Amino acid sequence: MATKGNNALNKGIPALKDAFVVIVKTEWNAPIVNKLEAGAKKILKEAGIDTKTLVVPGAVEIPFIIKQYADSIQNQPDAFIALGTVIRGDTPHFDYVCKAITDGVLSLNMMLEVPTIFGVLTVNDEQQAKERIGGKHGHKGEEAAVTAIKMIRLNRSLNK
Repeated sequence: MATKGNNALNKGIPALKDAFVVIVKTEWNAPIVNKLEAGAKKILKEAGIDTKTLVVPGAVEIPFIIKQYADSIQNQPDAFIALGTVIRGDTPHFDYVCKAITDGVLSLNMMLEVPTIFGVLTVNDEQQAKERIGGKHGHKGEEAAVTAIKMIRLNRSLNK
């Protein structure tokens, strides 16, 4: 096991060497998103994985920056993690934003050589978001990191 502690979430995480993950998070709903990021970074650090965080204004901008980063000459990551929180309001804006970020991450997974992990909470209210950053529904930031680690390992095994 690549991680420390008895956290059941960490079981089955493959060991990785020289892995690097770029986290792209939103400014919106920062108190929640920052906790998603902290959870993801905790798991990645325990696994010995380096990270870099980029901050965008909102969820719709996440796919653009991931694509720009992937096309740059910067240190290329083994995975991206998209983190944000979209909370339903009184208008259809919620539906448009959720569809845009979901479609954007799907498109990135089809075009990039590395996985983009969907760590964006799409919830009806702030309470539901809190339940997903260490509450009764687990910690979705930690889960995104575990998914990234597993996908990096799988991707590496296919590209040998």
